[in-house]
Amino acid sequence: MTMKLIKTVCLVLWALTVHSTANELKERALRLMAEAPLIDGHNDLPWQLRNTFNNQLNAVDLYMLNSTHTNIPKIKEGRLSAQFWAAYVPCDTQYNDAVRQTLEQIDVIHRMCQKYPDVFTFATSSQDIEDTFAQNKTACLIGVEGGHSIDSSLATLRTMYQLGVRYLTLTHSCNTPWVDNWLVDTGSEPAVHNGLSDFGKQVILEMNRIGMLVDLAHVSVKVMKQVLEISKAPVIFSHSSAYSICPHKRNVPDDVLLEVKNKNGIVMINFYNDYVTCQRTANISHVADHFDHIKKVAGSSIIGFGGDYDGVPRVPVGLEDVSKYPDLVAELLRRGWTDEDITKALGRNLLRVFKEVERVRDSLKDLKPDDIPIPLKEVQNPCRTDYGYPDKTNSACTHSLYPLVLVLTLLNKLL
Repeated sequence: MTMKLIKTVCLVLWALTVHSTANELKERALRLMAEAPLIDGHNDLPWQLRNTFNNQLNAVDLYMLNSTHTNIPKIKEGRLSAQFWAAYVPCDTQYNDAVRQTLEQIDVIHRMCQKYPDVFTFATSSQDIEDTFAQNKTACLIGVEGGHSIDSSLATLRTMYQLGVRYLTLTHSCNTPWVDNWLVDTGSEPAVHNGLSDFGKQVILEMNRIGMLVDLAHVSVKVMKQVLEISKAPVIFSHSSAYSICPHKRNVPDDVLLEVKNKNGIVMINFYNDYVTCQRTANISHVADHFDHIKKVAGSSIIGFGGDYDGVPRVPVGLEDVSKYPDLVAELLRRGWTDEDITKALGRNLLRVFKEVERVRDSLKDLKPDDIPIPLKEVQNPCRTDYGYPDKTNSACTHSLYPLVLVLTLLNKLL
């Protein structure tokens, strides 16, 4: 009986110690999150608003919405200080109505801020993030997810910047007329441009000129390396994880991590189970493994948070929604991360990158906008007119349909 009692007492004491330690780590995490803003690189709530409500924001209460990973109470509990909201439209809009649909997603993000001014502040600069953090509100930024959204137009890129877009993910899960996507590395899609086309390089340099962050999530490894070489400013991966931990082609290989470090960029770690464990299941510890690995390979200065909430069907146990960020911070503290490491990953790394992108923009202010269009042959399709190009015939549709018209005319004569 005495030994049984001793074992029971020991178990109780152990449980109390573990509980006390967990509480201390959580409290320390919350203190650090009060000192440095948590900036998340990617959240797809705007697409959920599109899918479920057709962007009828008047019919939605973000305080009460419970079908998503993200709502206002969860944002507050998660201490989310700044969020890049994804203005995402699917690849099947390419060559159709991608620009219109992207503009509608940009609009719904603006309207979210207007509807909840006590919670959200629309932000377009690093200073806006810092000011909003000081006001204890959440800064709302826009990232356009997929180069198909600009329809191979530098003017559209610039216009979106004027509307507040501050990063462009170069591809989603489809090639554009100027850049290859990550599926090329799986062998399921052919490489069309061997990375970036000449016009793709124009896009990168114009993004540098106007001060738009270049996002390399979703691109092929070839594109990662090309952009890291030619960009005049640091780059981001808004929602990608470590390939060495989970060898999924959406993740970042170690040699690229080192190049990101050399470029002073940032990898904002994705929470999607399939990118965390390469399986359908994952937990908070598995996500922390990605943080640890990137820190080991390239240091804590290139790490950020890029949850991908509301854009994925499966998230890890312990990271069920945006309220759970403090638990992940506590897990990193348990693993020996210093306060400096944590505050860098929370948001100071992203602020450093953003400020450098703004500095490069300011240094290039005397350069004229690039107005050389993509060659018509690279974008010609039945849904695109060709006004302004030399030797035009008013629309690419005319070119592509002419053989069909000729065949129908000949058949009509024969019948």
